[in-house]
Amino acid sequence: MSAAQHPRGHRPVVAMHAIHKTYRLGAHTVAALQGVDLSVARGEMLALTGPSGSGKSTILNLCGLIDTPDSGEVELNGQRIQGLSEDQRTLLRRDALGFVFQGFNLVPVMTVAENVDYPLFLTGVPAPERRERVAAQLAAVGLSAHAHHRPDALSGGQRQRVAIARALIKRPQLVIADEPTASLDSHTADQVLDLMRERGHAEGAAFVIATHDSRLTRRCDRVVALLDGRIQ
Repeated sequence: MSAAQHPRGHRPVVAMHAIHKTYRLGAHTVAALQGVDLSVARGEMLALTGPSGSGKSTILNLCGLIDTPDSGEVELNGQRIQGLSEDQRTLLRRDALGFVFQGFNLVPVMTVAENVDYPLFLTGVPAPERRERVAAQLAAVGLSAHAHHRPDALSGGQRQRVAIARALIKRPQLVIADEPTASLDSHTADQVLDLMRERGHAEGAAFVIATHDSRLTRRCDRVVALLDGRIQ
């Protein structure tokens, strides 16, 4: 089985077939991805590694429905992404995807509970169910006592826990994570990674994670190395 294939018997949450993507930088054309095949199974934690410019961010953007390939196909839960309108892509992104960032991207004027609740609010989940799900998710990440605090009152590790809770609250099929441990010390990074693994498996969410962090790759189910837009 190649590094790009998902484990046999598991339907892929996201699949890429013969993906090419180029960008123009001034007068230059940069080949970001050159014929990439990649799929990720339900509950799988996949790490993307490689130097800057290798194609990791481009794969995240394609998986996250933020960008489209020049050629090839991207499928999310068996649905072809090409041809969808921007409104359809936005709804699919809202309903099926979660995002975790290096800088946390929490709303500073909202409490922890409000940050976690926000994706449910956007999707129109009734308030009583939202309160119940937020409380359960904060308990799962060990932050029940901090529900009414603002993000600036938390440590970096606690903020990343909030971000993970927010990403998983709507029970997404896929979580996109960009260098989620880069700003964390080793002890905190270990805790956050264990939490991502535990919660991802509990929720049945797949993770696609771009990282330079060997602490993270050791905990992933699979590591895909990229170089110059190709899988090694």
